[in-house]
Amino acid sequence: MIYFVAAIAGIAGFLFGFDEGVIAGSLHLLRGEFSITPVSEGLMTAAVPLGALFGALVAGRAVETFGRRALLLFAAVLFAVGALMSALIVAVWMLSVARLLLGLAVGIAALVAPLYIAETAPPARRGMLVSIYQLAITLGILGAYVVGYAFSDSWRTMFLCGALPGIALFVGMFLLPDTPRWLAMKGRSEEAGAAIARINAVAPTSPLVAAELEEIARIARDDRHKGSWADLVGPVVRPALVVGIGLFLLQQLSGINAVIYYAPVVFKEAGFGSASTQLLATVGIGIVNVAMTVVGMMLIDRIGRRNLLVIGFAGTALSLGMIAIAAVTDAAALDVLAMIGLVLYIAAFAASIGPLPWVMMSEIFPLNVRGIGMSAASLANWAFNFIVVFSFPPLVSSIGLGGVFAIYAVVCAAGIVFTLRLVPETNGVALEDIERHLRSGRPFRELGAPSQEPGRGGLAPAYSTPGVDKASGR
Repeated sequence: MIYFVAAIAGIAGFLFGFDEGVIAGSLHLLRGEFSITPVSEGLMTAAVPLGALFGALVAGRAVETFGRRALLLFAAVLFAVGALMSALIVAVWMLSVARLLLGLAVGIAALVAPLYIAETAPPARRGMLVSIYQLAITLGILGAYVVGYAFSDSWRTMFLCGALPGIALFVGMFLLPDTPRWLAMKGRSEEAGAAIARINAVAPTSPLVAAELEEIARIARDDRHKGSWADLVGPVVRPALVVGIGLFLLQQLSGINAVIYYAPVVFKEAGFGSASTQLLATVGIGIVNVAMTVVGMMLIDRIGRRNLLVIGFAGTALSLGMIAIAAVTDAAALDVLAMIGLVLYIAAFAASIGPLPWVMMSEIFPLNVRGIGMSAASLANWAFNFIVVFSFPPLVSSIGLGGVFAIYAVVCAAGIVFTLRLVPETNGVALEDIERHLRSGRPFRELGAPSQEPGRGGLAPAYSTPGVDKASGR
């Protein structure tokens, strides 16, 4: 059942990737039909992350008030309506408005879907299950590239295809309950118990259900006051906020969305001639993206978050350096080096830097500020997403592709230092134990260290045996 839950919530990730990637295959058609200036192109392309910024801001409080399920149902409606509007536009400004609406849906879903999965998944499999959301993003990007190639003469059909997964998300979420933690937090203990029993395929009278309800209730009692934005910068939550925002900042400034949005442009700079050849090469990159995301899902609960982050930042820094060198020298003999670097970059990103900020965002914040904490991290994500996408064309024209990728390489190298100094190991640690560690006042990066004492409701030992599940918390 938990895999079905993760798959349905993951449709939101597919829509995220599709709506970001579909513009790559339609831009050349839109330029031929409309008069598009560089500024209007930048705004049209960056409308999704801009709308997502507002969606994340709205969702932070709304997800606590209305629940995870209701927000995902609302996002599904926005996805379908936005896709229909995009297919029916008659002016560029109308497409910008439609993509702004899609961005609003993306911002809501990007916050709520990982939270929905994390609050229903067992600790030993939480990393892999939340990573399904990132896998779905890569599948959405690949789907957008395939649709762009298949309907290369009809941008309206490309946009219209986005309505179908929006409808599927609505139907799927309509059939699922809300998360046990939110239901219990709202005093709906009977519904929470039924949700736990359904997810774990056990009877409502099972000891597992009673134990988990008691653990959730105990943490809720400790978090009696409703969290505020001011709590995020307090001494308890601040370490989690720094990690959440920092990982998304590094993820975006590694340049991934410049590559995704403008992949055909990148391939043109690398020497690919026709638009169809550029799109086909982009589909190949999308396949690598999906395949390596699966590799990351297999590793995330085995080697841990910190190790995978260090490997990912090292790999992206090296590969971006290769691309920068090839682009700066402008030698035809180095085109192969640039292509190898691009493939390695996508592979390293997809296996590590892509999924891990989403996973850790859903894990590290205490229950009473989880919604607004994830909202703050998401706001940082979308703000830097917008900056990177909007700035990519003028940066390339001013300092060249090599200079841009050199900046991204330096950012990735800085990510290694950030991870080693500040990021905790949450692998296999129950959400309640992560919160208990934050409140203990110990350095956040020490979470997961074998020397720590086990928590009252944690794993046994609490942080040193990530593969062990427990009945009392997810």
